[in-house]
Amino acid sequence: MDKKKYGALEQKISPKTPLLKNCLKAFVTGGVICLIAQIISLFYMTYFDFTERTASNPTIATMIFISMLLTGFGFYKKIGQFGGAGSAVPITGFGNAVISAAIEHKTEGYVLGVGGNIFKLAGSVIVFGVFSAFVVALVKTILVKLGVVGW
Repeated sequence: MDKKKYGALEQKISPKTPLLKNCLKAFVTGGVICLIAQIISLFYMTYFDFTERTASNPTIATMIFISMLLTGFGFYKKIGQFGGAGSAVPITGFGNAVISAAIEHKTEGYVLGVGGNIFKLAGSVIVFGVFSAFVVALVKTILVKLGVVGW
């Protein structure tokens, strides 16, 4: 069978992907996750006297904690199956990925299994975050020293 015949056969028997439906489900899932985060942020601002700027850190920590709980109980997998990328893009996808690695490797022990594999994803995110913060602070400092901006 040549490449053309194989391509035609593949197109014929492959199921069609409902692209628009999948995009809509991802959009709704990501939107609901962001709505929940906004509600949590408003809760922190209302009851704990945070400002809009300072409420972001506890909100992010809470969302990561919730996603880790949902992953541990097996619910986040169902959210991911429904929403696809809509569940992976927000910060909750990071929490899910970190705890999934820990759960997957717990049979290898807490140090080499959980401890060694939990940072496969988290380690690179932490390194990138620290490096990015350094670069942004360096650029800001240079721009202030040059008088380009007056922060």
